[in-house]
This record gives sequence, C-alpha cells and structure tokens, in this order.
Amino acid sequence: QVQLVESGGGLVQAGGSLRLSCAASGRTFSNYAMGWFRQAPGKEREFVSAISWSAGSTYYADSVKGRFTISRGNAKNTAYLQMNSLKPEDTAVYYCAALNQERYYSGSDYYIRDQNEYDYWGQGTQVTVSQ
Repeated sequence: QVQLVESGGGLVQAGGSLRLSCAASGRTFSNYAMGWFRQAPGKEREFVSAISWSAGSTYYADSVKGRFTISRGNAKNTAYLQMNSLKPEDTAVYYCAALNQERYYSGSDYYIRDQNEYDYWGQGTQVTVSQ
C-alpha cells in the first residue's frame, strides 16, 4: 500500500523557519516527481513547489520563491521543504504528493504544477505562522 506521510509542521512566529518532510513507502519512487501543495482555510489547494525524479529540476510558486527550498533524499523516497522567512499568509495545511514522470515526454514539465496530475497524496501537516 502506497503511503506518503508528512511531518514537521507546527506553530512558528513570522520570520521563523520550518522544515517539512515527506516519507513515501509502498513502491519505488525513483521515477516520481515529488511536490508540495498547500490549502489555507477557505481557499483552494495551490501548488507550492516540486522536484523532478532526478532532483535535477525544481519548481516554485512565485509566492515562495527565494524563501522555500525543496530537496529529496538519495533514496528518492523522501522529500523535504525548507521554509524560511515564514509569513502569516503561509499558514495552511501542507500536502506532499508524488507524480509518475514516466508518463510524460522527458522534455516537458507543463504538468508539474497541476495537482490533478499527481498520483499519490499524503494526509497533510498543519503550518501556522503567527504575527
């Protein structure tokens, strides 16, 4: 059974940092991109960041660029999101997701920000940033 489990969320003051982790299990994720999405109260879930299967390409939403850094472990079944300079507007439930990149032409990445393209999802971890 495939599982993605997020951890590392919590309460932090504005300007602080958190590091989210995502542990994937149940299959091989070596050909999977890993992504982070978030959903704030009353809002739709939105793309935050993603990393390709090889870790050679990373992607960020404009709202987090320069503050968040995505990475993945050598075993390819873990992903991390280092979040610095946090703002109250970063408050949300953060979800980890996995996408099989073998389905797509190797030279394209149009799909990486589309949550509908992701195959597996975690349950989410709450991040709350106070003023």
